Amino acid sequence: MQRRRSLRAVVADCEGQGAAGTGVNMLIQEMTRQACLELLAHMHLGRLACVQASQPYVVPCYFAYANDYLYGFTTLGQKVEWMRANPLVCIESDQVVSQEEWSSVIISGRYEELPDTPVYQPARAVAHDVLQKKGVWWEPGYVRTILGGTQRPLTPIFYRIRIVEITGHRATP
Repeated sequence: MQRRRSLRAVVADCEGQGAAGTGVNMLIQEMTRQACLELLAHMHLGRLACVQASQPYVVPCYFAYANDYLYGFTTLGQKVEWMRANPLVCIESDQVVSQEEWSSVIISGRYEELPDTPVYQPARAVAHDVLQKKGVWWEPGYVRTILGGTQRPLTPIFYRIRIVEITGHRATP
């Protein structure tokens, strides 16, 4: 059984002996942009944050990375309505091996819808190509959903998030 320790005791140990004195043997380092992008290329699940009228909203999202964009597929709902109103978004994605070994990437970006028009066909083709490499990429966004007793319309929406800034941290034992 693990012993509970007060925050004061943990801080005292860290100041006096370093992290090794706390029973945790871990180093957290900042990741380079390239390391963040390489990790992102292998990930497919994150948490998307958007804001409307100063109210944040966070939802899980599936994505695929290619050429400084995250591509996604969904149906019309709250997150799309909010991203249309305010296209500035944030996505967090992480890979956890253990409590002492993990990586986390945070992307600040801009939402862009990819409508089914000739102008957006090349971008939609890229979205479809990179998403289909992720298994059942369409399923989370295109399943029957009943909200408040009413079935949500299944209007397919391809979108992309242009990466404006990306940061990451990696913990190693």
